[in-house]
Amino acid sequence: MKCTTVRKNLAGYLDDAMTGAGRVRERAAIRQHLEGCNACREELQRFRRLGVLLSRVPKNVPPADLAVRIKVAAAQAQHSQDWASRFREFKEHAEIVLENVFRPLTVPATGGFFSAILVFALVFQMIVPGITVRAVENDVPINVMRPAELVSLSDYPQSWAPEKHDLELSLPHGLLVDVTVDAQGHMTDYQILSGPNSLELRRQLDQMLLFSRFSPMLYFGRPTVGHVVLSFSAVRVRG
Repeated sequence: MKCTTVRKNLAGYLDDAMTGAGRVRERAAIRQHLEGCNACREELQRFRRLGVLLSRVPKNVPPADLAVRIKVAAAQAQHSQDWASRFREFKEHAEIVLENVFRPLTVPATGGFFSAILVFALVFQMIVPGITVRAVENDVPINVMRPAELVSLSDYPQSWAPEKHDLELSLPHGLLVDVTVDAQGHMTDYQILSGPNSLELRRQLDQMLLFSRFSPMLYFGRPTVGHVVLSFSAVRVRG
């Protein structure tokens, strides 16, 4: 073992503070080196004399009331803060808390704006009964949502006679019917929103709507339940 390595480990050797799995083997190697090296033995003696001198230095004992005095000084310093300093500290703490809370929730302004519009349109379609979002004639579908539509209105029954209700059908909306269409394009239920509501008229509507053809509502390209609002008058039927 070289002298530089031995002198670097003399303090641990003297205090028996050497660590590691090879601690015993390393102490044996240092002892063997010290037996044949006078310079390293003298260095070890200097470490021992230094340890003796340090052990004779009197220890400074802290006053018994040191802890109490520290607490009093801290309390006085905290009490001496003015309201401006306290408000500034509270504001900084609040800003840090709010920033940590809301930073994960933030989204880019543009993306958040268009997402809000899309969500509002979809939720409005689902929660408002009897109102179907319809596209204009030349609108280009974006494959997000296509409302249900009337394909063809059945001529059955042959006894359908709207002229029996000319008075009611001459009103601005005539007979207004909200038809529920399932994913297969079949009528599952309907509700008369305005107009005549007699038992005979309902029987005729049951037969007519049952044999009519509808295209289901498409939501992201998949058929789902939707609504079609039909308006009947004394002279024509439109969907």
